[in-house]
Amino acid sequence: MRSAPARGASACAARCNNHSLGVTQHDWGAEPRHFGLTAVLAVRLDRGASAGRRGGFSLENDMLRVGVIGCGYWGPNLIRNFVMNDATELLQVADLEPGRLESIRKVFATLATTTDAEDVFSNPEIDLVAIATPVSSHYPLAKRALEEGKHVLIEKPLTASSREAEELCELAETKGVLLFVDHTLLFTGAVRKLKELVEAGELGEIRYVDSTRINLGLYQDDVSVIWDIGPHELSILQLLLGREPDEVSTVAACHVSRAPGLYDIAYISLKYGRTIAHISVSWLSPVKVRQTIIGGTKRMAIYNDLENVMKVQIYDVGAKTVVRDLADIQKVLVEYRRGDMYAPVLDTTEALRNEVDYVAECIENGEQGPVNSGRKGLAIVRTLEAADRSAASGGAFVKIAG
Repeated sequence: MRSAPARGASACAARCNNHSLGVTQHDWGAEPRHFGLTAVLAVRLDRGASAGRRGGFSLENDMLRVGVIGCGYWGPNLIRNFVMNDATELLQVADLEPGRLESIRKVFATLATTTDAEDVFSNPEIDLVAIATPVSSHYPLAKRALEEGKHVLIEKPLTASSREAEELCELAETKGVLLFVDHTLLFTGAVRKLKELVEAGELGEIRYVDSTRINLGLYQDDVSVIWDIGPHELSILQLLLGREPDEVSTVAACHVSRAPGLYDIAYISLKYGRTIAHISVSWLSPVKVRQTIIGGTKRMAIYNDLENVMKVQIYDVGAKTVVRDLADIQKVLVEYRRGDMYAPVLDTTEALRNEVDYVAECIENGEQGPVNSGRKGLAIVRTLEAADRSAASGGAFVKIAG
């Protein structure tokens, strides 16, 4: 299971400190979130009894050994899931801020910590490096990990440019390791159920997708709302439609930030052949909304991520034209179908737990085309770049080069 470091890898070309990456100590995120201490400690105490449940990985044989870089906003969630998973062993955590590392050690007293990410890259015991840092640091950090022959899981979006993303994908392929993007929503029970319904033809041909993901905050200082929230919606569209968009039109505005291009509200329209999609993203909403409507020729679906019980609702409704006389437009009628609504039972397992399981299995099996692969992440970065170009032009449709 353990990946040997690449021989002759370049020396520390991108050390993770203030000088080489051009970032401050605050650039790796906010203060750590709550760890779920009771649950984590209970799992740690029980792992000796449960470790042998899965073939391929266990405490007695090969576990996937992990290092995490960044323990601000999202890093603690990764840390918790890598600790709790039977297939993974968390060996080391890096962050530029010693105070955050101290918070980690209060929960995991024996966990090795460091303020220099190079310690993680050079650790021959580590197979997978998980990166949860600002977008501007994704490329240099991931490149160093890949140069050392390690698998990489990186927070969305993959990089700040398609050029950087393409280089990372090619480097991973050259090194024979896997590059994953942390598109966590793909591993929710709701999105997995929607994918299952689409593949089974339950909704028919998808005509449109209308998605809204708005809230008051959280403002980012290095990316716009398009790059912060947009990847969530684009990754779901990518999964459900099974293809990339042909072109995109974006109307966006900066109301709070004065930095050019750091939009805090945006309306993104995409064309996927005959299918159209619309995404509304905003940091300036008085209420929190996370809803997606999918219109199919057979049925329609609503995915409400804030709904506790019926997150996915399937409606047996639709409309079609009934032509009685083409010569008389008044005799071209629309016939409506109004049937039942049902809410399927969903897997309630934490999405990140599912994703960690999936990443471990892909690495174990040498899976080269996972749903959250670097190549999938590259396609999303291309769409984000095209959305920016469209916003700068006032909303003109921009073709997306594959």
